[in-house]
Amino acid sequence: MVTLIIAEHTNETLTGGTLATIGAASFLNQEAHVLVAGEGCAAVAREAASIEGVTKVFLAEDVTLAHGLAESLTDVVLSLAETYTHILAPASTFGKNVLPRVAALLDVSQISDIVGIESSDTFVRPIYAGNALATVQSSDARKVITVRTTAFEKAGKQSSNASVEKIAIPSDTSVLSSFVSMSESKSDRPDLTSANVVVSGGRGLQNGENFQMIEKLADLLGGAIGASRAAVDAGYVPNDYQVGQTGKIVAPDLYIAVGISGAIQHLAGMKESKVIVAINKDEEAPIFQIADYGLVGDLFDVVPQLTTLIESHKKAS
Repeated sequence: MVTLIIAEHTNETLTGGTLATIGAASFLNQEAHVLVAGEGCAAVAREAASIEGVTKVFLAEDVTLAHGLAESLTDVVLSLAETYTHILAPASTFGKNVLPRVAALLDVSQISDIVGIESSDTFVRPIYAGNALATVQSSDARKVITVRTTAFEKAGKQSSNASVEKIAIPSDTSVLSSFVSMSESKSDRPDLTSANVVVSGGRGLQNGENFQMIEKLADLLGGAIGASRAAVDAGYVPNDYQVGQTGKIVAPDLYIAVGISGAIQHLAGMKESKVIVAINKDEEAPIFQIADYGLVGDLFDVVPQLTTLIESHKKAS
């Protein structure tokens, strides 16, 4: 049995989600191959070959693969799929775009967002916004799986590199979609999904200007900024700040929730954080049920005091 991992990358380096997916694949106790598809991404293939557990890397380069369009990438995956029992990708926007199409064309059921691997055909995944875990057994000849990357350790480097094999692009690839443009927000702060510290604000901040308190605190801690869906829907911050079931899944070392009540949809996106600190004036807020540390108080008093204390500590040290 052999596993194929579809690499998500920037055309320069592998994403952390791909490293976590390779780490998850190690629990299958079988040979692992990686597909790196893109344009001008030979360096990514060499990086993949150096990752622990990888025994072979396929490199597919073509202009049609430059932006990871599902239609083009799926044809490459299908050209390789016959020899694999498991096909994995991160449960990111990338994986959620590509693998459902792969599963449909292979006529198998996709197993989504797994957080555990019990055997080669049995997996654990969250349901009901993460309030329950389902153990799923698949009898499909090929298992098509997306991996919740916060649930697995990232694979490290190995002592010797795997082989890299350049493969041809299927000649009968049909153009069903084309890349038009991409609008990407730039920030000096860490990426939300990979940050070690995340400071999130909710409806309790009342408006977008008050998020400046969150920004200042996050910058002092070297962290990223998150938000609840209520804050995003109210227009306080952009949509890409959203943490939760319909936003981004995060698992930082420290998660500070400011003015967030703790709806189950939000908890589904951050409750795997190592340490959770909640600041809310409502002592009955659900967020306190999962918080490691809770502070009941007015955020407009607490956050500036906390910021001042951290500033004083950093100056003293």
